[in-house]
Amino acid sequence: MVVAHEGAVRVALLGCGVVGTEVARLLVASQRDLAARVGAPLELVGIAVRDVEVPRDPVVDPALLTTDAEALVDRADVVVEVMGGIEPARTLLLRALARGAAVVTANKALLGQDGPTLYAAADAAGADLYFEAAVAGAIPLVRPVRESLAGDRITRVLGIVNGTTNYVLDQMTTTGLELDQAVKQAQELGYAEADPTADVEGFDAAAKAAILASLAFHTRVSVDEVHREGISSVTADDVEWAGQTGHVIKLLAIAERVDGPDDGVVVRVHPALVPLGHPLAGVHGAFNAVFVEAEAAGELMFYGRGAGGAPTASAVLGDVVTVARHRVLGGKGPVESSYADLPVHPVAQALTRYQIHLRVADRPGVLAQVAQVFSTHGVSIEAVRQGRASVGADLADLLVVTHAARDAALAATVTELAGLPAVDNVQSVLRVEGA
Repeated sequence: MVVAHEGAVRVALLGCGVVGTEVARLLVASQRDLAARVGAPLELVGIAVRDVEVPRDPVVDPALLTTDAEALVDRADVVVEVMGGIEPARTLLLRALARGAAVVTANKALLGQDGPTLYAAADAAGADLYFEAAVAGAIPLVRPVRESLAGDRITRVLGIVNGTTNYVLDQMTTTGLELDQAVKQAQELGYAEADPTADVEGFDAAAKAAILASLAFHTRVSVDEVHREGISSVTADDVEWAGQTGHVIKLLAIAERVDGPDDGVVVRVHPALVPLGHPLAGVHGAFNAVFVEAEAAGELMFYGRGAGGAPTASAVLGDVVTVARHRVLGGKGPVESSYADLPVHPVAQALTRYQIHLRVADRPGVLAQVAQVFSTHGVSIEAVRQGRASVGADLADLLVVTHAARDAALAATVTELAGLPAVDNVQSVLRVEGA
């Protein structure tokens, strides 16, 4: 149990799941070191839970548990939120900020959906709002983007920000599993929830992409403005074809500037083909890796564990130490920077490349018909690979890789290809990134 001290910084913990339990453990086990780093003791004054009778890890002192989250918030200097979800988290954090308490949160869904409301409340109260753990777990990423690179111009952020989908795709690549089999394995290992929708359909990655884009481009980006595609349509056949062409499939979050007359940003999450020689191709298991490209700093890579109780708690405690130090020594962290207010464009404006797998009639002249469709839409072909289809003696597989073009032109090309009499079906369409 944390012993109260005069002049201590009072910490309230909202949520006691895997991450909350680990935060509580670290506050207890490291209280001497944390006090030395802060300049005053950290006193855990309570842990808000839905049911105090639920069996918990022995590290959690039952005397600290309460169902009265509002009363707990009202007597804390620092409120740590790891309960997740939109409500009651939003109401409790706004209550904390209104009374000047510092807030540390790992809630990417809330920040992605309604971050500006929290930023405005923090600014109005002169309170700290820190959220390193909301993106990429233990990887120090949020602070470098919003503080270390504050004097630079970031042009692109690209990476793997969801450990569950990276594990699933990695297993499909290395063992040949189908998607549902790999997801089941991830669930058995604790990498995926019983309902894996948030991960598999890209919702988790989209929330993180919105947060990173907002910080990188000084522009408010909500999760609703992020183009989102999950991995549910990725098949073992797609993975095999990727390997044959020197790629692996990764679920990527990409936020980038679109310069020119339509200056703005495009933010997207989707599965993509990554060349085997690219560093992201070597990110295995449940690890995360993010590239940040800036005009002066160049290309920076951040890599590490993106999920799990201990890694996430590490990021949470780092924020707790920072905001507690501010309360002891004075000062305040950075406020929201949204001065650029760039328009957020749809994915149609993105400049990207496609790899299109077609099953076509195996007869002369078909390739010319396909090439004409690409030409009609102003899309240049980089490479074509053809082989006999595994089914149907009169069918052939055609793999077409394009040069970079606007996503709108590429999508229109695919639509027209699907309607050609010579095209039996469009087997798959994947963007190519990192080449």
